[in-house]
Amino acid sequence: MIGFFKSLAVTLQSMLRKPVTVQYPGEHLPMSPRYLGFPGLLWDDAVDEPACTGCLVCARYCPTDCITVSMKDNPLHKEGKSKRRKIVDDFQIRMERCILCGICVEVCNFEAIAMTDYHEEADISRGDLIATKEDLFRMGRDYQKRAGIVVGAGSGSEGEE
Repeated sequence: MIGFFKSLAVTLQSMLRKPVTVQYPGEHLPMSPRYLGFPGLLWDDAVDEPACTGCLVCARYCPTDCITVSMKDNPLHKEGKSKRRKIVDDFQIRMERCILCGICVEVCNFEAIAMTDYHEEADISRGDLIATKEDLFRMGRDYQKRAGIVVGAGSGSEGEE
């Protein structure tokens, strides 16, 4: 009988508490400042060009093979305005396959990729879950501004082909 009244007391206490349920998607819980979401591409504001050279290292090390990259000759290098001989031509990430491991960020020699705080990139069709170069730059530049990330002009990019 005592057990019954103890359990009844626990039930009554929980009934009087404020609910912790959030009516998602209309209402959001605050994210931790250290949360790492989908990867984004960073921009070198010093020379106004992508920090990514399209060297394919991130694609080679990706455990889920969700990254596709291609490179092209950098027109600013020919003009003498940049030290990067190559820049990214196309960059795609299949978001439904990305496991947010951060290996692409760790292996990038040019610090051109950052794990952003974007996490709500859901969609109905698989084709819409492919993040294009423009999507990745949008996420990366937005995060770059909010986090205060500065990419140095041509930092560590001499001699890449």
